[in-house]
Amino acid sequence: MTHDAQQLAEESLTRRVLASFAGTPDDRLREVMQSLVTHLHAFIRDVRLTEAEWQAGIDFLTGCGHITDDRRQEFILLSDVLGASMQTITVANPVDGRITESTVFGPFFVEDSPRIPLGGDIAGGAPGQPCWVQGRVTDVAGNPVPGARVEVWEADEDGFYDVQYGDERVAGRAHLFTDDDGRYRFWGLTPTPYPIPHDGPVGRMLAAVNRSPVRAAHLHFMVTAPGLRTLVTHIFVEGDPQLAAGDSVFGVKDSLISAFDVQPAGTPTPDGRDLGGRDWARAEFDIVLAPADA
Repeated sequence: MTHDAQQLAEESLTRRVLASFAGTPDDRLREVMQSLVTHLHAFIRDVRLTEAEWQAGIDFLTGCGHITDDRRQEFILLSDVLGASMQTITVANPVDGRITESTVFGPFFVEDSPRIPLGGDIAGGAPGQPCWVQGRVTDVAGNPVPGARVEVWEADEDGFYDVQYGDERVAGRAHLFTDDDGRYRFWGLTPTPYPIPHDGPVGRMLAAVNRSPVRAAHLHFMVTAPGLRTLVTHIFVEGDPQLAAGDSVFGVKDSLISAFDVQPAGTPTPDGRDLGGRDWARAEFDIVLAPADA
C-alpha cells in the first residue's frame, strides 16, 4: 500500500494527462487516447514499474523498429504473441454462427500476388506435399458469390514464406476468383507447423518467458467480394499435434480446423494432374461471408 501522499501524486498526474486530451477535436481519437492513458498509468502503478524496466521497454520497442522492414513486421509479431491481434479481431467480429470465423492476418501477407486460374498452383516451386484445396463461397442466405477474390498464402514444408527466402522469388501465394457457382479450387502445399521469426526482440521475449514460437499448421485466406465483409482467416490441419500444444499467436478456432486427407501415391487427382508418383492431400473449406454492414 502506497502512502496517501504518494497515491494522490500518482492520481493527480493521471488526471492532468487525461485533461491534456480534452480538447481533441475528433471524439473517437479523444476516447482512445484517454482510455490508453488510463490503462497505461494503471499498469505502471499496478506493477510499480522501475525506471530501469521502463528503459528496457523502450529499448525493446526500439529493437522492434530497427528489425522491421518491407519484408518483416516485428510489431505485428509482437501484437500477435500478446494476443492483441486476436483480441482486436474478436472485438471487431461479433460471434455469429452463420459466417466463417476470422483469425489473425499475420506478418507475411504481400500485395500484388500472382493471379492463377481455377485449379492453378500457388506453390510456385516451394517444397512440400501437394495439396488440392476446394470449396464454395456463399453469403449468409446460402447464395453463391461469383467472382469473389480468394487470396491464399502459406509457408513451405520447412516453415518459410517466400519473403524469408532472401531473394525475389514468389512462392506459396496467389489469388484466384470464384466461378459462377461461387466455387474455387487450387493446388497448394499441405500446411506444416513452423516457428514465427524468433531471431529478434519478440523471439527473445518468448524465450525469456519460456514460450514456444511455433504456430499450428495453417493456410491463410483473404476473401473479398462487393457488398460483403472482407474475411481474413486460416484453415488449420485436423490432427496436427501443435493444436494441443498451443498456437503461438492464439489464432486457432475449432470451426477452422479441417481434414487434410492424404491420398496414396498413384491416386487419381481431381484435375488429372500427374504428380510423378507422389502422395498428396486434399481439403475442402466452404466460406460464408457476412454482409458489409454486419
